[in-house]
Formats: sequence, structure tokens, C-alpha cells
Amino acid sequence: MNRLHIKSIVIAIVGIFVASSCNDITDLNDNPNGVNPLTANPSLVLSTVLTETGRAIVNLGYQDAAGIVQHTQKDGWSGGHNDYEWNQENSWSGYYDILRNNQYVYDRSVELNYEMHQGIALVMKSMIFGLITDLWGDAPYTNALKAAEGGAENTFPAFDAQENIYTGILNDLEKANVLLSKNASEYAAVGSADVYYQGNPAKWRKLANSLKLRYYMRLSAKKPDFAKAGIEAIVANPTQYPIITAAADDASMAYAGNSASDSWPGAVRFDPDSSNYRRIKMCDTFVKYLQAVKDPRLGVFANKVQIPLVVDATLPAGTDRITGGKRYLSPDKVAGTINTDPEYVGLPVALLGGASYNMSPTAAQGARNPHVSWVNSMYMQPTGAMLRARIMSASEVNFILAEAAQKGWAAGNAETNYKAAIQASFTTWGTTTALAAYMAQPLVAYNGTLKQIIEQKWIASWTSASEAWFDYRRTGFPEMKTGPQSKRAALPLRFYYMLDERNLNKANADAAIGKLEVTRYSEADGKNSAWSKPWLLQGTTKPW
Repeated sequence: MNRLHIKSIVIAIVGIFVASSCNDITDLNDNPNGVNPLTANPSLVLSTVLTETGRAIVNLGYQDAAGIVQHTQKDGWSGGHNDYEWNQENSWSGYYDILRNNQYVYDRSVELNYEMHQGIALVMKSMIFGLITDLWGDAPYTNALKAAEGGAENTFPAFDAQENIYTGILNDLEKANVLLSKNASEYAAVGSADVYYQGNPAKWRKLANSLKLRYYMRLSAKKPDFAKAGIEAIVANPTQYPIITAAADDASMAYAGNSASDSWPGAVRFDPDSSNYRRIKMCDTFVKYLQAVKDPRLGVFANKVQIPLVVDATLPAGTDRITGGKRYLSPDKVAGTINTDPEYVGLPVALLGGASYNMSPTAAQGARNPHVSWVNSMYMQPTGAMLRARIMSASEVNFILAEAAQKGWAAGNAETNYKAAIQASFTTWGTTTALAAYMAQPLVAYNGTLKQIIEQKWIASWTSASEAWFDYRRTGFPEMKTGPQSKRAALPLRFYYMLDERNLNKANADAAIGKLEVTRYSEADGKNSAWSKPWLLQGTTKPW
């Protein structure tokens, strides 16, 4: 647990130099350009908390989580993305780094009586701890950020039960709702540090209550009565519990685009070989679903194939030529199963030899395969109007309300919420002119099923795919299958507890592992498996 705690919170804001003095080389000189953590404005650290959280969410939702839920696949360096070959390497240390900085923001804001800063810090604490427990299960929570207080219980903290972490999150969000309930003029200014909402407390309050909806719904299979009461209380009191219902209130973060660290991941300006961009391809599962419902967002998410394949039995044997931007093949030149769709071709899930799929001219890792759809060219850029870290959206909130209403809970009309969720997503991706025609399709028009709600929510979670993964775990939707290279014959449920944690905080890590439930897919991993069930899924019969 040392990695969680030995780094000082003030690293990001304090500069101290040990320098030689004219009289005594042991003198400690203060850095005249440094900032004293005892007197600093918490906004100096808040900006780091927000930007690092935004980056962490995208780095998960655009990378391995997108592979799990089959938005994308990789044709090079694909083990973690396509095949779930994580090998106990997924570490939570980066999330705890954010939490330590966030704790400084909160503590310093309490000292200064900065209530808006306190409210924001509680929202961010809830979001990051929520992500940790969603990904791993039990985790250090109560004593996780107390190493400075000393004692073995703080240096090597126990793992709190997953149920208790969710309860703590919901309690903190309730506190945040109250702290953020005043007019902006009544707070100390947050200033440019707020890269999500530019210091608007009303929008932060909506985010706090929307996150409550997320976590109540997360608990809906395990504790349905508790979740029902929580969601109904929020919906019944919109003045007391305002929520995000319009895309204009989405919690999202733009990228500055000045360096690799503040740009969209894979921006080719900082990756001249473009390998991080071009190795990601659209997934066949996602492409075919979007094509089936004639979804205009496909053209926003993906590029069309650069060179479509055309197999023509009338061509002479041995024909393999590119003419007019198409590659023409006689049947004898076709190797294996190919996809001749003239517009969009996805990479099948966990495919053996993905780099050579669909007659690729080269089988090199991360090859420039012109016969498979790459993600949209905008993802080559460091920044852009649609290149945002999407923290929580009106689309997600309306889908939660649609699901709650579909369950028979007092959360409005399910169809109305469902339509509002899709509309919000279309607004986000600039496709609103096609909305009416899209909604009129029999496959899209509301049919009253949870399957349809979750499948549409899955589409809307593009680049925020971790939420689609968490929805899949508790509902079994969308109904996704693994591929031939997958580590198991089912989608994973969680991350492994990492080796350094098991070594440094062994007793507590072992206790948490002992509470996991082995499934038929855990196999040789034993209890600490990506296919073992944490408390949230135990006894729910989901997702398989």
C-alpha cells in the first residue's frame, strides 16, 4: 500500500529546494516561486483533479473498456483491448493519486469555508471511488487517504466492503447537493480551474444528483428496493434534486492540445507514426448493429473503408487489382471469409490474425489496412469540438430514467425518457437533422424492453465505454460474444487485484480476494479473477 500513500499531496503545488547558503550549506532556502500548501488557494490543485479525472475516464473508455464492449478492436498490440490479457497489471494507483490531490482541495476548502470547492471535491471523490469499486470491488476507502496520520491501519488500510463504498458515495453526493445549492455570487470564485462547468454551481449540483441516479441504478439488481426509493426521491423533488436532462449541461472536458498529456489520446501530432491512432479499428459487432438501425452516428464515429473489396466471378482467374478506388478480386484470389460492405467494415472480436483481416496488403502489427473502418479522422487531432472527455451526459441520465420507468418505478414515462436520451446523444454528435427518421424506424421505436434501452445506451456511450461495461454486467445486454483469441469464453466482470497491492498490503488484499465469488469462467485464476463476481453481482444471476 506504500504506493498509495507515500507520495505527498503537495507535490503538485509545492517547490522546495535544498540549496547551499553563503554561510551554511545546511540552510533550507524557500523557493521564492513555490506555493505554500498551508496558504494556497485550492483552485490551484482543483484544475489538476478535474483534468486528470477527465483523461483517466477517456483513457479507459476509449481504450480497453471499448474493446470489452465491442465498440472497437485493435489490429496491433491487442492483448488487453481484444483478448482481456491483463495479467494482473491494471493498477489503481493513478486513481488514488487523483484522490489524494482531491483530498487536499477538500481539506483546504474546509479551512477557508469555500463551500463550492467542498461540493466539487465531494463530487469528484464520489466519481473516482465509484470507478475504483466498479472496476475492482472491495477497495481501500475509509482509511485510504490517511497515511499522513501514521499508523499501520492508515499506511496499509483495510479494503472496505463494496456495499459500504457505494453507501459512502451516495452520502457524499447528498452533502454535495446541499453545499452546491446557493447562487454563484455566494461562493468564493473557482475561476478557470473549473474545466467542466466554468464555476457554475447549479451545473455541479445537477452532476452530483445525476451521479446519485447512476449509483442507485448500479445497485438496482442487488438492492432493488433501495435503488427504487432513491431514484424515486430524486425524480419526485426536481427543485431539491436537479439533474442533467439537456446536453448543454453535460459534464465534459475539452482538450487543450498543447502536448501529448493534454491532447486526445493518439493524436498524431505527438505520435508521428500514428500507431496509437491507426491500430484502433471499429468492431464488427458495433458496426453491424449501427448499420441495422441505419444510425447516422456511425459516420461520426468511424471512417468508411478506404478501398472496398469487390469479388466478381466474371473476372479472369488471378485478378487482384485496384481500379477506381476499389479492389477487384476473382474468387480464386479470396482468402478466407471477407467483408465486402462498400462503406463500413468492422474488425471481428478477438480475431486470430487481426492485422491480416479482410485481405490486408500487409499483416504487420497495427498495419494500414485499407479494407477495415478506422475510427473517424478527427481522432487523429489533439483537440476539436467533439473531442471531449465525457464525464456524464444527459443521454445517460435519461436512459437511467427510462430504465427506472420500464421497471415500473415512479420515474416519468419510459418512452418519453428513452426518446429524450437518444435526442441528447444526437445533439452531442451533431446528427439531430436525422433524428426524426431514425426514431421512426421499427427497430428504434420504443418497444418497452430493457434490452432496447440498454442497447441504445451502449451506442450513446461511445468513448465512455466503461459505463456500457458496467451496464452489461448487471443486465446481460447487449448480448455480446467473445472471439477465438479471448482469454475466456465470456466477457470479464472486473479487474484483477494487482500484484504490487497483494505484496505490499497482503493481508487486506487477501481478505478482499476471499470475498469474491468464483464462477465457471474464473478457471486457473482462482478467486482473484477478472471473471469472479464481486459483491455487486453475487446472487443476481447476471450477466451470464
